[in-house]
Amino acid sequence: MASPQFQPVSNLYETDFYDWTRAMATALRQGRWQDLDIDNLAEEIESLGRSDKRALKSRLEVLLMHLLKWKYQSEHRSNSWRSTIIEQRLRIQDLLEDSPSLQPYLEAERERCYANACKLAAAETGLDLRTFPSTCPFTLKVILSEMLLPET
Repeated sequence: MASPQFQPVSNLYETDFYDWTRAMATALRQGRWQDLDIDNLAEEIESLGRSDKRALKSRLEVLLMHLLKWKYQSEHRSNSWRSTIIEQRLRIQDLLEDSPSLQPYLEAERERCYANACKLAAAETGLDLRTFPSTCPFTLKVILSEMLLPET
């Protein structure tokens, strides 16, 4: 395959993404602004932010689902559930440490993620969806606290 200097960078973006990323990093580091594929570079940078938001939302849904299972199926509590709760909390904290500006997004998406978590918990447990409160019963403190688990 041709190296980045033998292909226009816009073609390289379509034919060898990895090589394109290396070419863009090199051009940025060397200040060769004329060699930058501005449109695709901007799109990729924006997609990084969207990726973090999707990851945060996904982890929050999984965490809320397990908190619901913990609270509403106490007879089935397991170390696996506890481990999943801890894992999701740690990964959410990692995301928020790397991107503190996502903190307001977490609160803004809490109810939507909770609604999805209820559907997932109902499907996984066999409990009726109406078992769960219509609004999220967990504060962000409970959701994110490493030591807090909801009581029955």
